[in-house]
This record gives sequence, C-alpha cells and structure tokens, in this order.
Amino acid sequence: MRAIQIAELSGPDSALRYVELPEPEPAHPLAPNGEAAVVVDVHAAGVSFPEVLQTRGEYQFRPPLPFVPGSEVGGVVRSAPAGSGLRPGDRVAAFTALGAFAETAVAPAFFTFKLPDALDFDQGAGLVLNYHTAYFALKTRGRLAEGEWVLVHGAAGGVGTAALQVARGLGARTIGVVSTEAKERVAREAGADHVVRSDGPWKDEAKELTGGGVDLVLDPVGGERFTDSLRALRETGRVVVVGFTGGAIPEVRVNRLLLGNTEVIGAGWGAYAMPKPDFNREVGAALDRLIERGFVSPLVGARFDFDDAASALRCIDARQATGKVVLDVRDAG
Repeated sequence: MRAIQIAELSGPDSALRYVELPEPEPAHPLAPNGEAAVVVDVHAAGVSFPEVLQTRGEYQFRPPLPFVPGSEVGGVVRSAPAGSGLRPGDRVAAFTALGAFAETAVAPAFFTFKLPDALDFDQGAGLVLNYHTAYFALKTRGRLAEGEWVLVHGAAGGVGTAALQVARGLGARTIGVVSTEAKERVAREAGADHVVRSDGPWKDEAKELTGGGVDLVLDPVGGERFTDSLRALRETGRVVVVGFTGGAIPEVRVNRLLLGNTEVIGAGWGAYAMPKPDFNREVGAALDRLIERGFVSPLVGARFDFDDAASALRCIDARQATGKVVLDVRDAG
C-alpha cells in the first residue's frame, strides 16, 4: 500500500516521505487483551496540529522514525473482529492514533464508529478527534449545563467548530472568538450565537452579551489571552484548557481563582479516553444522537490531494485552516 512517513524532524516542508509498505495486520496496541482490530480502507484522512508538531519532534508522543502519522480516517471496513458490531463494507469514522496517512489503516473496535448516512468520508475524518475532544472537554470535564454560556477560542478551527456544535447540542449559548472576517463566517456556520474578534475588546463584549460573564471558556489556543479568559468568567465559571496552538503555555495567578471563585480545568482527551473503551462508546452514542438531531455536522475546510500532504501541514502551521483539513486518500497513486 502507499503511505506517507515522517522520516526526519525537519518540519512540514521536508519531513515527509512517500513509501510503499505492506498491508497492515489486524492488530493495534490500544486494542484490549490483544483482541483483533478493525482494518479500514481509507477514503479520507484527517490532518491536525499534532502532525505538524510531530514533523519537528515537538509533540509529547514521539514514535521512533520513520513512522506513518495521522490519527483519524473516514473509510470502509475491510475486516472487523467478531462481536464488534462492524462488518466488511460498513462506512466508518475511526481513530487510529497513528497510521492514518495511508491507503489502509487499523483502529481498535472501540474507536471505530459507523458513519451516519448524513455524513461523508471527509466529515468522518473529522469526527472522532475533534468532536470527542469537544464533548469530553465541555461535558465530562467542564460540567456544562443547559442554558449556560460558552465562549470558544479558535472558533473557526477543527476543535472550535466542533465545540460550538456540541455546546449548542447540549443546550448552551455560544460565543466564538476569531481573528478574521472569513473565520467569523465559519464560526457562524458552525452555529455560534455571537462572534467577537480576538483583536478587539472580546472580553468586555462577552461580559456585556452575557450580563456579567460566561460560565465556561474552552481554550485550545493558550497564549496571552488566557488571563482575559479568566476575567471573562462569571462567579463559579470554568476555563477548560484543551491545547496550546498559539505556542505559548500561559501561567495562572491563582489569586484570580480565589477572588472570583473560578476554576481552570485540564482536558487531556487522549490520556483519559484511550484506556477506557466503554467511555468512548458512550461518547460515540451521544454524538450520534446530536447528529440525528442536526446539531453535529463536521465542517470540512481545505481538502488536499494525498500527494500534497506537506501543503496540508503548512496550512495548519500558518494558522490558515478553518474547520477540518483532510487528505483525499482514495485516489492515492
């Protein structure tokens, strides 16, 4: 099969190599008790910020070189273990952890979800990582309740658009923070009730819109705006930290938490979810219900040919991406 490897830690422009590899065996290190995994013929592969970091050796998970990157796919089941509820020919969205940038990929059964008829393969490639992260951050860690106000940084990105949709599906009211007019249009398409600009007085605007402050801030960006995120909270509000795509890891002066009776909550989806098969099935079922009700429909932004994976990584690295960036793998070769 044709695949893409990260062969050196030199960044998106030069780290990738196109190779021919043997078809993968139906085994995966995350599959419990050594049970067989699901083999998927990949139609589309999701591209995310971790892959950019992996080309520089800057991600916390550092597989030995060379390796096939990519953590999620939309495709068709080739084989599945008995009892998985999956059959050859099923359309699925799957989280592979690694190995998605290839014509064939392998995923644990508990991380492989039947793709609803309403979603295509490109949307399937953006369903697991972003939407499971959003649900985990908002509901499991953030304790989001119906009627609360949620402010989402990076609201036009993959996690941001997912968070807006999931929050609305959970009954919240939403404010998206974006940096450009084009990204404002994407955030509104994702369902933001209000959109404010990151280069403007977004904190004050959020407090005015909500009558005193938001209940929850979801922050996949980090950086210098973190202190204002704390200031944007109402009493008992929470900032949920999802990542640091802005580069800088902020520091918290804990007296702010004391004075405002507020919280900062970490939401590390991967470390929490990977060893918990039942939890992932529960989240998958919850998202299926939100899809059926019309709240969740992944927004796909830039699409790239398989032969142009470096451009996909550069798009994300340059902060140009909106929605989910995908590789078209079906026509590879």
